[in-house]
Amino acid sequence: MNLPHKIVIIGGGAGGLELATQLGQSLGKNHKAQITLVDHKLTHIWKPLLHEIAAGTLNPHAEETNYFVHASKNHYQFVLGSFIDVDPSNKKVLIETTSAQQKESAIKNHSLEYDTLIIAVGSTSNDFNTEGVKQYCHFLDSRKQADTFQQDLLHLYLEAQNQENTRALNIAIIGAGATGVELAAELFQAKQTFFKYGLNKIDPNKVNITLIEAADRILPALSDTIAKHTHAQLQQFGVNLLTQHRVAKVDQDKIYFTDGSSIDAELKVWAAGIKAPAVIEKLKDFQKDNIHRLKVYATLQTLSDPNVFAFGDCAHCQPTADEPVLGPRAQVASQQASFLVEAMKARIQGKSQPMFKFSDKGSLVSLSHHKAVGELLGQVNVQGFIAKSMYVSLYRLHQATIHGYTHAGLLTAKDFVTRKIGPKIKLH
Repeated sequence: MNLPHKIVIIGGGAGGLELATQLGQSLGKNHKAQITLVDHKLTHIWKPLLHEIAAGTLNPHAEETNYFVHASKNHYQFVLGSFIDVDPSNKKVLIETTSAQQKESAIKNHSLEYDTLIIAVGSTSNDFNTEGVKQYCHFLDSRKQADTFQQDLLHLYLEAQNQENTRALNIAIIGAGATGVELAAELFQAKQTFFKYGLNKIDPNKVNITLIEAADRILPALSDTIAKHTHAQLQQFGVNLLTQHRVAKVDQDKIYFTDGSSIDAELKVWAAGIKAPAVIEKLKDFQKDNIHRLKVYATLQTLSDPNVFAFGDCAHCQPTADEPVLGPRAQVASQQASFLVEAMKARIQGKSQPMFKFSDKGSLVSLSHHKAVGELLGQVNVQGFIAKSMYVSLYRLHQATIHGYTHAGLLTAKDFVTRKIGPKIKLH
């Protein structure tokens, strides 16, 4: 009797969880493969929501998915632990687990055997070794980091309530890609809501939100049309836009630029670039690019080992020579996850591996709860409520993929009611 093919997926982000779900439903359910998902957190949250969590305009507890519960319903196994290393010759992956005890935490290492290893660990911020960034800037790579920013912002407002006079607040976001732009718009909405709820000792007219970009325009990775629409909307919000400003260093109170100028900034967020996580950087015997992403063929197999696949933000994928390397976008990871379901079926059946082809559906940028801008299929420009509805639908499609359409519909209804009757900002 042949043992089931062992597929180990490292990383339970949007792509990793979608892949584990689909493989569990198609191969795990029929015992054609043993699917194992590894992540160092207990719960999953969709990464594009992090800017809303950071601003306090979204309650993360209502949006998270517990991996153990989800695994039990979708025919895969979940292992709580941190990915440490790969032993390709013995087809083993090393996992570190922390055992919480009353007085101390014991760190234990163990290995998982695989026939196929799929790495989907996402990306982290790249500070380019800029002086002071690690010490004085917030990052939005994880739920924990978004929570930390939200708490720091809330505590500033709460502490200000004990003062007699109103005060100003200077917030700077370094990097005007999608994350930076969406956070700036969300913070504009947050400052209005704080004032509405009586936290009025920080005057919303004195909350200065500055968005900083080294390129000559915001959203440099997207089209000029989207950038212009977004620029105009942010200006209406009163966001200060500094393009062609390269950061030289950061300290506790200021941001300094290479041209010698500086601005005051009490809260600072770095969103100016990405790289593969440190664990990928440390892997030996794997070919990587200059930001440590694993180089893969169009099959998504790594150049170094055909039994190890990588996809999403941690993979350097150039499907054909005449196409650019795929960027860190949610739709890339989602399409690659669906592709890998069919690729794993072919692999188990001994068939040749298919080649991944990316279909660009367009780009959407959220600009608060009721507005967004975007471009579909490179031609159709959308704005306002219609664009926002389409942006929200991307999250609903992710929910449908990991929970099924019925469950996703119920979650949509729950969110509609909760947002109608609940507070507009998290105040705890």
